[in-house]
Amino acid sequence: MNQTVTDHPVYPHLFRPLDLGFTTLKNRVLMGSMHTGLEELPDGHKRMAAFYGERARGGVGLIVTGGIGPNEEGATHPSTFRLDTDEAVNNHKEVTDAVHIAGGKICMQILHTGRYAYSPKLVAPSAVQAPINPFKPKALEAEEIEKQIQDFITAATQAQRAGYDGVEIMGSEGYFLNQFIAKRTNHRDDEWGGEYENRIRLPIEVVRRVREAVGKHFIIIYRLSMLDLVEGGSTYDEVVQLGKEIEKAGATIINTGIGWHEARIPTIATKVPRAAFTWVTAKFREALSIPVITSNRINTPDVAEEVLSRGDADMVSMARPFLADPDFVRKAQQNKADEINTCIGCNQACLDHVFNGKMTSCLVNPRACHELEINVKPAETKKRVAVVGAGPAGLAAAVTSAQRGHDVVIYDASSEIGGQFNIAKQIPGKEEFYETLRYFKRQIELHKNITVKLNTYVDAAQLNDEGFDEVMVATGIKPRTPAIEGIEHEKVLTYIDVLKEKKPVGNKVAIIGAGGIGFDTAEYLSHGKETPSQDIPAFMKEWGIDMTFSARAGIEGVKPQPEPSPREIFLLQRKTTKVGAGLGKTTGWAHRVGLLAKGVTMIPGVSYDKIDDEGLHITVDGNSQVLPVDNIIICAGQEPMRDIVGGLNMPYHLIGGADEALELDAKRAIDQGTRVCAAV
Repeated sequence: MNQTVTDHPVYPHLFRPLDLGFTTLKNRVLMGSMHTGLEELPDGHKRMAAFYGERARGGVGLIVTGGIGPNEEGATHPSTFRLDTDEAVNNHKEVTDAVHIAGGKICMQILHTGRYAYSPKLVAPSAVQAPINPFKPKALEAEEIEKQIQDFITAATQAQRAGYDGVEIMGSEGYFLNQFIAKRTNHRDDEWGGEYENRIRLPIEVVRRVREAVGKHFIIIYRLSMLDLVEGGSTYDEVVQLGKEIEKAGATIINTGIGWHEARIPTIATKVPRAAFTWVTAKFREALSIPVITSNRINTPDVAEEVLSRGDADMVSMARPFLADPDFVRKAQQNKADEINTCIGCNQACLDHVFNGKMTSCLVNPRACHELEINVKPAETKKRVAVVGAGPAGLAAAVTSAQRGHDVVIYDASSEIGGQFNIAKQIPGKEEFYETLRYFKRQIELHKNITVKLNTYVDAAQLNDEGFDEVMVATGIKPRTPAIEGIEHEKVLTYIDVLKEKKPVGNKVAIIGAGGIGFDTAEYLSHGKETPSQDIPAFMKEWGIDMTFSARAGIEGVKPQPEPSPREIFLLQRKTTKVGAGLGKTTGWAHRVGLLAKGVTMIPGVSYDKIDDEGLHITVDGNSQVLPVDNIIICAGQEPMRDIVGGLNMPYHLIGGADEALELDAKRAIDQGTRVCAAV
C-alpha cells in the first residue's frame, strides 16, 4: 500500500524523501564528512557511536563519517585507525548500530590522502610535494597502483561488514584520486597519466570495482571536485566527462567538492557567503542523471530550502552545522528553527583543532565530540545562581545552569546581551555572530528560570545581600594600555572607541597590535561599499573566481578584484614573526591575504617610540621613522576585569575573560561557562 507523503509546510523540499531505488532517505539533509580526531583515540569508536548516534536521533537523513584511510600510506596520519581487522570491524559495528537504532543511515568515507598524508610513507601519482605538507611523496609504480585499488575495495567491503549503509569515495579537495586527475600533480607518461582519459582512469576504476565488490544495494557516494581553484586543475567539460563516467561506473550519488586544501581562496570560512558555491553544483546537475549533493556554507534550514527549491541540488550537505547543533533537523521539522544553535563558520574549534592535532569540538557547542564527557543533567540540589556579565561565557553559564534546573539571574551593565560578541558581529565577514546572540536570546526566552537585568551594575555587597548560592563572574576584559610616550594624545583611540563607540577615524591609520582584534579592526576600517561576505558575485570578484565556467579550475587567467580600502592602514606588531602568524590555522591566511590585497601595510618587529602631533614614531630594524597618521588605534591585548570578587562571601567561579584575557576568546569562554555550570 502506497503512503502519501505530505509536504512540510515551511521546508517542503528539505523534508521530501529521496528514493535511491534500493533504499530511501527520509529527507534531503546529508551530514557531511568531518575529521574529528575521535578516529585516532583508543576508545574512539565508543565516542563516535555517541557522536553520530546523537546526530541520527536529531533526524539527519544520511551521515558520512570522517575519512578512514584504505591503507597505511593513504591515511591522514600514521596513527589513524583503519578498517583492516576483525576487531576494527566490530568496533565500527558499535557506531553503525548506534545510528541505526536511532533511525538513521550512515556511510563511511574512504579517504586516501595521497600527497597530503602527514607521513613519510605517503604516495602520489608523481613525486610532487604539496605546499602544505613537509613530506615529499613517492611516485607510485604502475604495478603499485593495483594495490591502491584493492585497498579501496577492501575498505568498502569491510565497511559493508561493519554495517555501514554505504561509502563515500573521496575524489576531491586535492586528495589522492584528485591528484591523479589534475595535470598539476599528475606528471606521469604511462597509462595512468598524460591525456585526460588516462588521468581519470583511476577514480573510474575504483568506483567500478567497488560497485562490483559490494553489490547493487549499497550506497556509493563519489565526491567530485567540481571547482579545483588551483592552477592546473580541471575544466568544466573535463569534470562533466568524469562525472558521467562515474555514473556509469556505479555511483549512487555525486557530492560536490570545492577547492583543494592548498587553494588560496577561502571556501568555508565565515567570510564566505552562505551557499556561495551552489551555483557550481546547479550547473553540473544539468549534465548528470543521478542525485547530486551541494555543499559549503549552508547553515540554516531556510538557506537549505532555498537551494533545493531553486533546483541547485537534490540534497544539501552540512557538516559543521551538526557540530553546532545535533538537533538541527528535528528543530527545523518541528518549526523551531529559531532554536537552532547555528554554525558561525569560524573554524576555531573544529578545523583549526584538526590541523593542530587536537580533538574537534565547536565554539558554540562545546559538547560536540565530547558527548560522553560533558552532560547537562538535572541538578540534585536546586540553587540560586548569579551570572555577572552577559557575554559569551556568562550566557553559556546561564543557559547551562537553567537547563539543570537552577534559578538564574544575569546582570549586565550594558543595554543588550552579548558582551564582546556585539563588537565581533560588526566586523565585515563576521555577520554570523548575530546568530549566536539570537540563539542565546531564544534560550533565555524558553527558560523561565532565567531573569535578565540589563543596564544594571552590581557589586559584591548587592550579591551578598541577595543570598545567591553561586556566582559566575563573567565580567570580561578591558583593553590594555601600552606604556608609550604620548599615549594620551587625542589621536589615540582604542578598538572599543572605534568598534563600539563609533568614534570618527581619519584616512590614515596605524593599528598597534596585530592579533585577532587588530586584524578585525583593520578589516572594519578597510571595508568599502561592497559586502562580499553577503554578496556571492562580489565575493567571487574579490577572490578571482570565474562564474561562467570558462576558466580552467575556475581561476586560471582570472585576476582578483578586491575593493580598495578607503583608508591607508598600517598594521603593526612588536613580534618579529610574520604578521598574523598567531591567527587561526585554517582562516588566518585568508584574513592576511584579504587585507594585503586591499593595500594594508603590515610591519613586524616594531618598537613604539612616541605619539605626538606628527603621528606615530616607531623604530624598525634600527631605523627610526614617523608614520604621519590621523589616528593610532590600540589593539594591544586585554586585562581581566574581576574586581568584584574581592568582597564576595559565597562560592564564585571566574569564567571567560574575567578568568584569563586571551584576545576575544569566545571558544574558551563558552566552553568554560558550559563545563563549570554542568558541574555546579
